[in-house]
Amino acid sequence: MTSPVLEVRELRHAYGERIALDGICFEVAEGEIFTLLGPNGGGKTTLFRILTTLMAPGGGDARIFGHSILSGTAPIRKKIGVVFQEPSLDPKLTALENMIHHGHFYGMRGRPLRGEAMALLDTFGLKGRAGDLTETLSGGLRRRVEVAKALLPGPALLFADEPSTGLDPGARLEFAAELQRLRAERGTTIVLTTHFMEEADRSDRVGILHEGNLVALGEPGKLKESVGGDVVVIQTHDPESLSGKLKERFGHEAQAMDGSVRIEIPRAHEFIPRVVEAFPGEVKSLSFGRPTLEDVFIQKTGRKFWDAQEEEASREDRK
Repeated sequence: MTSPVLEVRELRHAYGERIALDGICFEVAEGEIFTLLGPNGGGKTTLFRILTTLMAPGGGDARIFGHSILSGTAPIRKKIGVVFQEPSLDPKLTALENMIHHGHFYGMRGRPLRGEAMALLDTFGLKGRAGDLTETLSGGLRRRVEVAKALLPGPALLFADEPSTGLDPGARLEFAAELQRLRAERGTTIVLTTHFMEEADRSDRVGILHEGNLVALGEPGKLKESVGGDVVVIQTHDPESLSGKLKERFGHEAQAMDGSVRIEIPRAHEFIPRVVEAFPGEVKSLSFGRPTLEDVFIQKTGRKFWDAQEEEASREDRK
């Protein structure tokens, strides 16, 4: 077996008393698309900045192609490409000019640089837009330029921080297809951070971050299977009361949450009529479906994904 491209070992970091990372551990294999999923404030950005050598960890270590992030950044930076969450293109330069200026940072010059830049723009369907100012391009096309620019030095590992932020659903699907093609044609290993469930669902593996902890790690399908059965959500006037009654009547754990009751149960289509028959005056509405990655998050943290994100935003506003 080949060594992992990325090895993260007990990474820790804190901002004053607030713990951003609390002993994170995982590995990423060569050619894998690995996604770190979590609400804003969960630790994704801190982890991204550490792994891309933009800041030192408070503890622990990570090895990228065998090089420790604690032993110097130069060997690592030669092997990675980075797509930042915030745009890094100069809007007053053309797509090609952005590529060429980026190549200069890596010692690339002349015809070889221009040839590789045009080849990458062509690969991403941008050959005809090479001379257009990037400020005139759509969000999806600008993201393509960002990825092409990051790939110009030929990195074996691409980091992308919230790459779909600001893109409409169609552009997000288009960008995801580009990443799949990149992995298939170039063998590039890709590590993403995101708060979009559907983006994480398309990964080979996903790690779910919450309050600085990696609460789940695995293939998206297997993580969802671990929830067990279907997920039933019951809208009711008194969730606490009904959850207790459901447990007493049927012996299933029920969780009162956000004005509703949530139950994980096999063969939900058979269970639902029994609930309606047993508590006709207490059930306002009822729905069920197969588990999602948000259900995995709820099972591991006891909280809804977007509730955790909103709480973190509120905490930041109070500072």
